[in-house]
Amino acid sequence: MTSEPGEGDDARLSDAQLRALILGRDGQGAARLAFWQAATGGLAAPDAALERQLATDILATMGQVPPERLRARRGPMLARAASALRASAALSPAGLRHAAAPGDVAISHLSHDFNGFFAVESLTLDHRRFDGATLGPVRREVFVACDAVTVLPWDPVRDRVLLVEQMRVGPLARGAANPWQLEAVAGRVDAGETPEQAARREAREEAGLTLGRLVQVAAYYPSPGAVSEFLWSYVAPVDLPDGRAGIHGLAEEAEDIRGHLLPFDKALELVASGEIANAPLILTLFWLAGQRDTLRAALI
Repeated sequence: MTSEPGEGDDARLSDAQLRALILGRDGQGAARLAFWQAATGGLAAPDAALERQLATDILATMGQVPPERLRARRGPMLARAASALRASAALSPAGLRHAAAPGDVAISHLSHDFNGFFAVESLTLDHRRFDGATLGPVRREVFVACDAVTVLPWDPVRDRVLLVEQMRVGPLARGAANPWQLEAVAGRVDAGETPEQAARREAREEAGLTLGRLVQVAAYYPSPGAVSEFLWSYVAPVDLPDGRAGIHGLAEEAEDIRGHLLPFDKALELVASGEIANAPLILTLFWLAGQRDTLRAALI
């Protein structure tokens, strides 16, 4: 077996699958190896599966994105690679919808138009139609984001919730007069952690809360027509005495987050008035409206 220049010093290539992915048999192994090593800076991912997925994502950008840009965005890229692994491993029930089969979607071209904290990709694809014919080629653009969580702290004794408020660039970019939003605690799922662990971490960072039980509300794509982001939403029964809300957030992430304690019914009033205009929070509040008596009976 011949070696490519530079591979002998890289312990990561002891993984045979990773080695085959990068070096291949097409004579381009040296170029792929150099690009991958430059993009990763020689740093190893937390586990072998994540290393392979990250390498797949990195090599897909070769010739389109400079390796130093990828290296500077290692954290978001690891999170997106972990999201891809979770997506491929997740159950995909198809009792009513079409059960996807190999070949139902064929991507003929993929371009990486932007790669930063988020990414934007353009795809040219064909896909199976419901009548059995093929639709395409069609061009689609997708905003690529990693998996994320939301968690609504709820006090079952006082029947109050804790909301967080912060300025959001989405409404700002749309042209909203007031870009400050009322939300549930939220954040991305980092590589190496579960959605539940991410929810607990974000509650500490954004609200100063240590959570116990988490009740899953739903797991879903909030905007699948153009965005890859997948959310897990939770309710967290927790003690919320007067004075529990405050100003939190991580300085290194430029966060400025204010907490609000309010009765549950008041939160529903804010949905009706339009002051709460955040989809995951609305979904969670409506779910809790139907479940809180049952939850309270089980908890108190």
